[in-house]
Amino acid sequence: MPEHHYDVVVIGAGPSGEGAAMNATKNGKRVAIVEDKNTVGGNCTHWGTIPSKALRHSVKQIITFNTNQMFRDIGEPRWFSFPRVLQNAQKVIGTQVKQRTQFYSRNRIDLVNGSASFVDKNELEVRGSKGVETLHFKQAIIASGSRPYLPPDLNFRHHRIYNSDTVLSLSHTPRTLIIYGAGVIGSEYASIFAGLGVKVDLINPGSRLLTFLDDDISDALSYHLRNNGVLVRHNEEYESVDGDDHGVVLSLKSGKKIRADAFLWCNGRTGNTDKLALENIGLQANGRGQLAVDNHYRTEVENIYAVGDVIGWPSLASAAYDQGRSASSDIVQDDYFRFVSDVPTGIYTIPEISSVGKTERELTEAKVPYELGQAFFKDLARAQITGEPVGMLKILFHRETREILGIHCFGDQAAEIVHIGQAIMNQKGDANSLNYFINTTFNYPTMAEAYRVAALNGLNRIF
Repeated sequence: MPEHHYDVVVIGAGPSGEGAAMNATKNGKRVAIVEDKNTVGGNCTHWGTIPSKALRHSVKQIITFNTNQMFRDIGEPRWFSFPRVLQNAQKVIGTQVKQRTQFYSRNRIDLVNGSASFVDKNELEVRGSKGVETLHFKQAIIASGSRPYLPPDLNFRHHRIYNSDTVLSLSHTPRTLIIYGAGVIGSEYASIFAGLGVKVDLINPGSRLLTFLDDDISDALSYHLRNNGVLVRHNEEYESVDGDDHGVVLSLKSGKKIRADAFLWCNGRTGNTDKLALENIGLQANGRGQLAVDNHYRTEVENIYAVGDVIGWPSLASAAYDQGRSASSDIVQDDYFRFVSDVPTGIYTIPEISSVGKTERELTEAKVPYELGQAFFKDLARAQITGEPVGMLKILFHRETREILGIHCFGDQAAEIVHIGQAIMNQKGDANSLNYFINTTFNYPTMAEAYRVAALNGLNRIF
């Protein structure tokens, strides 16, 4: 049995594992990264962020072609199948895998393929195609990611019942689709399939969509999903899901029955900790496979850290990378450690959504004297030029100090636009002020100009 010795061993080659491994090796540590899949990138690259966003981009291009009058002079509206649109995503995945594999090779990080399990707090066993290898380490970082939560009473082996991973193997385009779970993943896939002309029933166990968003943004998402043909059903829970050769019947606890060509489960995820033999080091995951950590990403075992989806919130690729980098910063004691809490939300529905900071509801409940400024994309020259008039930017600010308290955006390029506001919010003192947007000249015409328009709108509300 081959044995190897490392300063740091990282379990999982997704964004959090990559951030941890790269920072540790840059600081002179001998590092190994263990991945139980055959390729690097984690769920983010192969089943989550990259394929779903590549799908969305392709569908958005199809929508533009089919709705822009200029293209009508060239040809009739075109119909594209889901598998054909997925081909573009596969190209992006291949590029990402190649790029990340080169990162590890260039930085002398040992990539070990196989399933890892703890022997004790300084030793791992990795079972792979080459047999069993033993890795001795001083510190370990658990970055093993997550997978869809699958309730045991649903038959996911049925060829018409999918989850958010297996949907990428869908070999046809259903005419009708039921999506159960109206969180970020469910809402994104509802947008994607509706854009392909599929009639979608989006089943939401809650009372409104994405309750963590500002109410205006949540309402806008709900309106545009419905406007694109998605039937949103709130406060509904499943009783059973039965598939046959011709389709799927969803029975709800309310007594309703819905039939469709296919069913997509998008209701929750669970951490990949069940095969790590955590009992051998005295750790126990919660019911969703997640590990508790302190504000330095340390578990209850002093030399074992955990980051990314496996610790729960916010379960975003962007935050996961920074969490991994911060955990290794704590190990190497460099100057860049931070507990990742300032996390912008990016939701790639059609149109997309992004926000950072407080919502109106939160500020109202906290009795903060805030005011707001709005800019509607339909009034911006750049949005008129690009033919993307749907959307708005909302700035929440303290009405006395003018400190920026929250930025909320809905529409084309929202996930890019929000970073301007985020940068100003992170400034200290007077630099974080509505005055910045009023006293700064923005390129014209740009979408960034929405900040000046919204700031002036907010200034006019102060008396």
